[in-house]
Amino acid sequence: MADAFSSSSETVIQRAVDVTVTKTNAPPEKLEELYQIEKTCDFINEHQCQKVALQFPDELLVDSVAVAAEIERRCNAKPFILGDTSYGSCCVDEVAAEHVGADCIVHYGRACLSPSKRLPLMYVFERRPVDVEQCASAFRELYPNTQSQIIILYDVNYVHAISDLLTLLSPEYPNLLASDLVVEGEQCYCHGQIKRRPNDTCLSEQDSSQVICQFGRQFSLKRGSSITDYSMFYIGQEGATLRNFMMTWNRCSFCSFDPVTMTGRTESVSINRALMKRYYAIERAKDASVVGILVGTLGVADYLAIIQQLKETVRTAGKKSYMFAMGKLNVPKLANFLEIDIFVLISCPENSLLDSSEFYKPVVTPFEMEVACNKNREWSEEYVTDFRHLLPGGRSHVPLTDQQEEGDATDMSLITGALRSRCVLSSEPAESSHGSSVVLRNQSMTVANTVSAGMRQSESSHISYTARLLQKCSQTQ
Repeated sequence: MADAFSSSSETVIQRAVDVTVTKTNAPPEKLEELYQIEKTCDFINEHQCQKVALQFPDELLVDSVAVAAEIERRCNAKPFILGDTSYGSCCVDEVAAEHVGADCIVHYGRACLSPSKRLPLMYVFERRPVDVEQCASAFRELYPNTQSQIIILYDVNYVHAISDLLTLLSPEYPNLLASDLVVEGEQCYCHGQIKRRPNDTCLSEQDSSQVICQFGRQFSLKRGSSITDYSMFYIGQEGATLRNFMMTWNRCSFCSFDPVTMTGRTESVSINRALMKRYYAIERAKDASVVGILVGTLGVADYLAIIQQLKETVRTAGKKSYMFAMGKLNVPKLANFLEIDIFVLISCPENSLLDSSEFYKPVVTPFEMEVACNKNREWSEEYVTDFRHLLPGGRSHVPLTDQQEEGDATDMSLITGALRSRCVLSSEPAESSHGSSVVLRNQSMTVANTVSAGMRQSESSHISYTARLLQKCSQTQ
């Protein structure tokens, strides 16, 4: 008899699933051009690698076996195919590569270009087709004023067409700039489509111009001008990359060209409305008492440093924090932790702006959590998606205030209208005068809140909570 709360097992086994194949195998003569096999072999031989991890996104897996076989034939190295990444496919999965003992990684397809420092790395971008003539025509329609100051941004899979596009447009638009792809660190292999940034400086002055380097893109502004004086033209489909650019440079106007539909348009998405939604999430973070820190990357540089900084920031604001590492996020996973009031996601810039409308609890970025917990950081026009800029030495770092000297500060919630109190939690639970770090001011609610949080933790945490609760009860008696 079928259970009223579950599907029949026979139905699941017999169900027919329609699979739409969006990409077919590339012909053998095209493998060299599409996947740069000769350059890949030069990279492998240069680093004398014995084991090579080949990371493919889902849409390129159909060619993975053929590419791996060709590399193994040409090089004295054993290739391993990484087909299912731990987190987003745009990030380099160094953890999976280390599981097979790989000496280097070759990353294929779309990439966020976040810095990775563990293993030698080479990027091979997918050469997606783009009609350069049609793109130039759409550009002229969107920017009839030839004296406009414009910066061309693009998805990495269209970098091969940018040179031809500049050849068509530069004679007509003297103030046109095109961004270059750059990466950090000596571990990344540079070739014709990508450059290495010589240092970690994100903003510098050279050759009488201002150089801006962010999200793996670099471009030079005229001296005396700022980024707000320029318009942005993006080549690629709507998605995380474009959204990240628009949120960061929210005072610039954006236009885009979609190479698939071959149409250009002015981006009419209300950035102000999007920022208002993010500010609402910040207010929810201010109201939260228990924060869940979601580890959404194990490969982006300095992710351990931002975890430690977040834990200290949350503790200073009088909130408790728990850390979760659960791979790719979905609604059922996060719904298991009902005691968490809000989650903060540590991820690459493109994946950090998660739409949490379907989740039971909001998911915010490290920057938004800092706005909620750090009194020295104020909400302004600046929006930071790269968490490395929040660290000491980063362009957007704001030190924590010493709230212990200020005492118990209170403010009013803009959502509930209730008063909020900030009380710095002790970093060592054993030093608490009540014998527990979860004891609240309202002693009548202490047992209920402690048990509620403890029952939904793991078995070891439950035992620890119960022991402290019994200790508290014995003290009150």
